[in-house]
Amino acid sequence: MILNSYAKLNLYLEVLSKRKDNYHNLKILFERIDLCDKITLRPRPDKSIKIECNHRGVPCDAKNLCYRSAKLLQDRFKVKQGLDIEIIKRIPVGAGLGGGSSNAATVLLGLNRLWKLGLSKKRLARLAKLVGCDVPFFIYEVPFALGLERGDKITPLKSLGKARLWHVLVVPKIKVSTPLIYGKWDEFSLKKSGVSLLTRPGRNVKIIPSSSAKKALAFIDKLLFNSLEPVTVKLYPEVRRVKEALERFGVKSILMSGSGPAVFGVVSSGKEASSLGRSLRKLGKPWQVFTARTL
Repeated sequence: MILNSYAKLNLYLEVLSKRKDNYHNLKILFERIDLCDKITLRPRPDKSIKIECNHRGVPCDAKNLCYRSAKLLQDRFKVKQGLDIEIIKRIPVGAGLGGGSSNAATVLLGLNRLWKLGLSKKRLARLAKLVGCDVPFFIYEVPFALGLERGDKITPLKSLGKARLWHVLVVPKIKVSTPLIYGKWDEFSLKKSGVSLLTRPGRNVKIIPSSSAKKALAFIDKLLFNSLEPVTVKLYPEVRRVKEALERFGVKSILMSGSGPAVFGVVSSGKEASSLGRSLRKLGKPWQVFTARTL
């Protein structure tokens, strides 16, 4: 079984508070985009779970979220069959694009079919929470969704209808530590001097137009927000340099996804995204540049 495993962007990410379980209460607007990895699932006669990946930065043992997904279903439903999982990465690793979470969700969805478990998406989403906070979003296979609590309480946003957005996506070749970013957010939120960094936008992500992509684009331009961006930019100046490059090329709607370092611009068409992507590549920076659209 060969499956596509799609990336995500966060069009809105507000950190509300730290929870007693050391996670954070969040308000997130997810968008699924067409940048994807390939996942191949092959049954094994024994019960072992084996992983292969073309990217050296991806663990191929029990630390891999795909392994955890497969093991969870195997144990929960007493499946006697094992599995070979092959991951072909195209989504940049550790970039704030949800590649690992998407891979995990793809394994859950694929094994639901392969092992004939007959689980509903709501049931799968509940199991996905046990694997990772971003994993439930990918279970629903929708273009846009609202995430609450740890980001794992998902409500698909049907109000966006058929709206599709185009993006140019830039990923600098740096490693950003998500635990470090959230830890620094906690520090800034407790200090008076950090309040200006963490000002909340006062926008309601639930009020989204259910009409054309043009109207959705205008709305999202005003909506874009990420509580973590000021923290990441402060610690990793290369993220700021990416944003400045996009601004110089005339992009007005720019945001970092997740805890970074991926930065995206919202543009009006595929033609504009392709042209902008070519211009950015000509800069000769150590950045990965992609064009993507809402899936």
